[in-house]
Amino acid sequence: MRTFLATIALFLAATPAFAQATAPTAGGPEGFQAMALQFAPIILMVVAFYFFMIRPQQNRAKQHAAKLAAVKRGDTVIMSSGMIGKVVRVEDAEVGVEIAQGVTVKVMKAMISDIRSKGEPAAANDAKG
Repeated sequence: MRTFLATIALFLAATPAFAQATAPTAGGPEGFQAMALQFAPIILMVVAFYFFMIRPQQNRAKQHAAKLAAVKRGDTVIMSSGMIGKVVRVEDAEVGVEIAQGVTVKVMKAMISDIRSKGEPAAANDAKG
């Protein structure tokens, strides 16, 4: 049994992977350079993810928050449910929206997905020609 363990230990010590890990190789990058080369693709992916996904989403969120802060009486709004209405009352966190003649509902400002200004015309739903 002792010779078997000695043989395995000798085999593990003589493997190329163990030799590369302990002894420097000629001409290859060493230490920090080798580690930097291994982590470079991961770092590049994180940077690309930030510039292509996170940063544009933050900009859209800022623009949407600015739109919500600027909502005023008379604006036509589109809610996240798809309903379109006219703003009749503005409070801090809620907005009164008229969705039909004489029908006013309270809506949270966060549920407004788009704001059309007072003078912006809506598209016609029938083609006249």
